[in-house]
Amino acid sequence: MAGQRMRRVNEAVREVLSETLAGGLKDPRIGFVTVVSVETSPDLRSAKVYVSVLGDDEEQEKTLEGLAHCHGYLQSRLAGQLGMKHTPQLTFVRDESIEHGLRIEKLLKEIEEQ
Repeated sequence: MAGQRMRRVNEAVREVLSETLAGGLKDPRIGFVTVVSVETSPDLRSAKVYVSVLGDDEEQEKTLEGLAHCHGYLQSRLAGQLGMKHTPQLTFVRDESIEHGLRIEKLLKEIEEQ
């Protein structure tokens, strides 16, 4: 039962953050960002937000810095839209699963060609 609740909370947080980021933030450091997933702690005090960022390493780092700078605003949006007793402290983490998948695909093609 708790697993289903956490999944619903994670999905709700992901949706609110995705909508807010799609609407645009005023911070010029923030580029094109997609919220991939959210992992909220069981006590709902903290949440890791996995994001996919378009651009090179420097642009990705700037975007993560911008997101960290805007975490207060984003938390206030969460509080307003979700009405949770505790709004989780957001930590933004670059999701590397897409890059990892592309690397695996490239290696498999190289093996296939041999």
